[in-house]
Amino acid sequence: MNLTLAAKDGRNQPRDEGLAESPLAVRGLTVSYGEKPAVFSVDATFRVGAMTAIIGPNGAGKSTLLKAALGIVRPLSGQVTCYGKPLAKQRGRIAYVPQRASVDWDFPTRVLDVVLMGLYRRLGLLRRVTTRQMQTALACLDRVGMSDFADRQIGQLSGGQQQRVFLARALAQGADLYLLDEPFAGVDAATEKAIIAVLKELKAQGKTVVAVHHDLSTVPEYFDRVFLINTSRIAEGTVEEAFTEAHLHEAYGGRLATAQMSVAG
Repeated sequence: MNLTLAAKDGRNQPRDEGLAESPLAVRGLTVSYGEKPAVFSVDATFRVGAMTAIIGPNGAGKSTLLKAALGIVRPLSGQVTCYGKPLAKQRGRIAYVPQRASVDWDFPTRVLDVVLMGLYRRLGLLRRVTTRQMQTALACLDRVGMSDFADRQIGQLSGGQQQRVFLARALAQGADLYLLDEPFAGVDAATEKAIIAVLKELKAQGKTVVAVHHDLSTVPEYFDRVFLINTSRIAEGTVEEAFTEAHLHEAYGGRLATAQMSVAG
């Protein structure tokens, strides 16, 4: 594919509205793992104080979009801004929760130490943890229901417990923008309920939440905005605007889209 070609029908052409206010905005983002692009010429403008689901079929570029926006994956082209400024100047305002599968859970560290990592920007590498910072970390563990596991080795936890701990680490950062890659993948029902409750608390505080999400049946309940992608952008907007049968049909194919809409409805 010629990556210099414009995306069809102009949906991914640059748009400038909302850039200065957007917690995360990407323009013309293209990422390739070889000859075929994983993300092609994508524009996205995530809204302040919203909970947005990034959805699309397997291999659609959902996680790649998030990683490229954060600089974890290097894009071929495109621009990323955070609150209207270059990402490098705003990293202190961003918290990221990666996929569980990408984490080395055999690393010998305690749950509390993982959460304290969220305070490193304030601590510096050589400063000692203060009593107040220790209290902050413990309070974050309490918010996700993990305060009783503070001294447990992270590798000894269940998948759902590990995900709660990484959310607690993100909370410790005191960020304005929370980016989560498949936060509900492989977790139990109780953990999913606990995570979504915390995310909705963040939204109520005016924070912005963007999550790669795979379960279409919970989109209307969990989120108020949707970014639908299949390599290129399919749709972006409120759940009512973007989470439609026509857009799902375009992204997933007719039969799957109809089945998923029935579950979601």
